[in-house]
Amino acid sequence: MFTTGQWIFAALFLVAFIIVMYFAYGKDKALHQKFYKGSYKILLGFLLFIVVLFLIKFFFKR
Repeated sequence: MFTTGQWIFAALFLVAFIIVMYFAYGKDKALHQKFYKGSYKILLGFLLFIVVLFLIKFFFKR
């Protein structure tokens, strides 16, 4: 489906993207700690909501 060149490009792009995002986050780390304190609770709530949706789908499918 994909050529070897496309796989190599995808791998290099992924590595470059991760490196750029790491440095970008590092520059904004102080701002994130100041303004987004406690935002992990929202993330956990969202993930819990998604899990509940899947459980509802699973139990009502039978």
